[in-house]
Amino acid sequence: MLDQMTLYPIADDVLLAPGGKVVVRTYGVAAADAPVAYRTWVTGLRDQPRYWHWGRFEEAVGGHRQVLEWLTGRGPAPFPEGRLVPS
Repeated sequence: MLDQMTLYPIADDVLLAPGGKVVVRTYGVAAADAPVAYRTWVTGLRDQPRYWHWGRFEEAVGGHRQVLEWLTGRGPAPFPEGRLVPS
């Protein structure tokens, strides 16, 4: 299945924090003949990855910026709140 999916990188950022680095990665992913789904993943945050879903490219770009603002204390958490990913 993964070999039939295409990733479209949108933005990658690395933030340095006292506990280590936090990686924020936004991308589009699509399977053959399916619409592109947009995701923002945050790893290195309290040892629990978080992710957000976006409906369109423009929302993904703005959402990535909102996640960065939230992580740096310059804005509220993006809505919908990032979901914890089970380990």
